[in-house]
Amino acid sequence: MGLDRMGDRMDDLGAPVARRTQADRRAESGRGLVQAAVSIVSQRGVGAATFEAIGAEAGYSRSLVTQRFGSKRGLIDAVIEHAASSFGPQRLAERAQSLSGLEGLLLLLDTYLIELSTSRELRTYFMLLSSAVAELSELRAAFAAEHERVKGHLAALVDKGRADGSIRPGVDADAAALMIGSLQLGLSMQLLVDPAMDLDPIRRIAVSTVRLSFAGPPAGG
Repeated sequence: MGLDRMGDRMDDLGAPVARRTQADRRAESGRGLVQAAVSIVSQRGVGAATFEAIGAEAGYSRSLVTQRFGSKRGLIDAVIEHAASSFGPQRLAERAQSLSGLEGLLLLLDTYLIELSTSRELRTYFMLLSSAVAELSELRAAFAAEHERVKGHLAALVDKGRADGSIRPGVDADAAALMIGSLQLGLSMQLLVDPAMDLDPIRRIAVSTVRLSFAGPPAGG
């Protein structure tokens, strides 16, 4: 990599390299800092995730962390956004919409439980949530807003299932969404307490239970 006589950056083959804009650099540093925060929290705990430690982990100064996040609430919001965008159910949302309401709901539940034991982002999310609840912190509001968003998405799938007949009419969409969300939350917290827990049989029971409880009558039945 080098410079040509006009000062443009060139790669090893002499081809010009596009210059990164300030927005590009800002986005890159923001991603690096969030990933550093996730790494620290998941491996060393919430208390270790100081702005100084995050900056050192990412290779940036503490002042840049403060500039990017502003406060611990800013950090929490960034981690939540990162976890939501990188986690399986979020990526599968479009596919879920192409299925019946019941099958879309089961797809998201199944994927969540498959990834729960391996996702570093999820582990970080629930460690931060545990800390916020234990400290009666105002940061709980950020998690409440995310849980409400997820609840709304699950409830929409239940409504869709009642409309397409895959979910029986008597299933209350909000109650069903809260039940599934609480199941996911409970298992996520239990996994923090017992990291060796085998989620696979629990996943199978959970999916089959929801199917049996929610499924509408067979076609023509």
